[in-house]
Amino acid sequence: MTRRGSRQVSVGGIPLGDGAPVVVQSMTDTPTSDVDATLEQIRLLAENGAEIVRVAVPDDAAARAIADIVPESPVPLVADIHFDPRLAMTALENGIHKLRLNPGNIRRAADVRSIAREAGARGVPIRIGVNSGSVPGDLRDRFGGVCEESLWAAAERHVGLLEESGFRDIVLSIKATDPMLTVRANRLAAGRCDFPLHLGVTEAGPLVPGCIRSAAALSLLLAEGIGDTVRVSLTAPPETEPRAAWEILSALGLRRRFPRVISCPTCARRRIDVSGIASDIQAHLASVEGDFTVAVMGCEVNGPGEAREADLAVIGTPTGMLLFSRGRNLGETVPEDLLGRLDEQIGIILSEGGIN
Repeated sequence: MTRRGSRQVSVGGIPLGDGAPVVVQSMTDTPTSDVDATLEQIRLLAENGAEIVRVAVPDDAAARAIADIVPESPVPLVADIHFDPRLAMTALENGIHKLRLNPGNIRRAADVRSIAREAGARGVPIRIGVNSGSVPGDLRDRFGGVCEESLWAAAERHVGLLEESGFRDIVLSIKATDPMLTVRANRLAAGRCDFPLHLGVTEAGPLVPGCIRSAAALSLLLAEGIGDTVRVSLTAPPETEPRAAWEILSALGLRRRFPRVISCPTCARRRIDVSGIASDIQAHLASVEGDFTVAVMGCEVNGPGEAREADLAVIGTPTGMLLFSRGRNLGETVPEDLLGRLDEQIGIILSEGGIN
């Protein structure tokens, strides 16, 4: 698919925009002032595919802790700043790789310009993060509430302040709790600016509905070539966020990093415990990286066809559970140690260079 053209910024060496791969982000939920706990979670997020991680900076203790966190972090970090512009300055002094400012609560032009000057001197980009829950009151009044026009106006106002200071390393995000409002607002932004766009549905909800709402909005935009970096915001353990983002990117054929497990929805024809086996395989592959597919199929109706398409497949048949590798029936009933047998086959394919 054709990607929207945009300028490029660098976040701790990771490029955003101008044709660079779509980057996966997430956010910690530990007190940033707790350096050890925050670093532990950053590492967990990175293991699960987060390439940039945001940390909350609600107070001086959190801002000071950045000095100890940045050198030990495996990925670039973003400081999430609200209300108090002093915290942005401290985060910059302590080596943060990127700032996120909220136009809804950091509004004084002088404050924004001071931050822009310091960030510019240090080569640190700024994300203008507009949320539907914090659109300035005057813009809600002017546009009749929270809509794509009021969201864009909030972003445009802050862009103007940064550009007046000669600052152009800007990333823009416009997020709403309504997935389709998110889509409309980002389509508007994509047509009116060339800044890299960070996509997400804010306050998307618990794991399942949050993933669905995020996928609905992000897939529409990404399929149109809009979006340079994404976060799937979930009321769930943070490490679920980057995994969900990768599933979306993988489904769209944009990027693949982790194995894909596909399985049939099961019916009365199933000859194996599809749900249990698929869940076991998914959990087993959680720490594995590679662009390959494992299929778990309950019977001989669609099993052979899926086995031909998958790199590895477990199929229920009248004679037992069979294992296929690259469409070839290995001619054996799968032993009790299914996961160990799969590991052997993955190792073989890896050794042959068949998995990216």
